[in-house]
Amino acid sequence: MKDTHTKSHTSIAKIVELIGSSPDGWEDATANAIEGASHSIRNITGVDVVRFTAKVKNNKIVEYRADVKIAFVVEQE
Repeated sequence: MKDTHTKSHTSIAKIVELIGSSPDGWEDATANAIEGASHSIRNITGVDVVRFTAKVKNNKIVEYRADVKIAFVVEQE
């Protein structure tokens, strides 16, 4: 009897939550979170922005913050 079962490749994603910051805006804060994560995480596939916040000093925004969830594919053997 011939074996018709083939091994299927499934992928598993993992999500980490980070806060990126920037003095220039929320888009840069988000990009900084992704760029920072890429130093230790491979195979980043997406980002979900959970919320935006900012630090205010003397009635002016001095730091933009992006709370993000970054998804990446888990490497399998």
